[in-house]
Amino acid sequence: MEQKTHQGSCHCGKVKYEVKTDLSSVIECNCSICSRAGYLLTFVPADQFKLLSGEGAQKDYLFNKHHIHHLFCTDCGIHSYATAAGKDGKPMFAVNVRCLEGVDPKSLQIKAVDGKSL
Repeated sequence: MEQKTHQGSCHCGKVKYEVKTDLSSVIECNCSICSRAGYLLTFVPADQFKLLSGEGAQKDYLFNKHHIHHLFCTDCGIHSYATAAGKDGKPMFAVNVRCLEGVDPKSLQIKAVDGKSL
């Protein structure tokens, strides 16, 4: 799949970003937060993610090991992305593919991940 720049946002539009990704690796995790929020995730290094607006309109939610910053809009409550250090220690972003404009999740190959067991 070809890398493209996608526009993403929360529901109300206060949090907006762009991300460059190919959407060839999209996961659906069954851990408590992912399953409740309905996340479909793709992961990108920090240099492929750009927050366009809404930095001050987000709240950070940490749970379990407190490694992943699950950011959500304080107005509409949508979790459109999260951030953490990747396995290599470098900053990365977990982008909720459902928040990307013009992306039909039914057209993607989605890999199930057993996050409950991690």
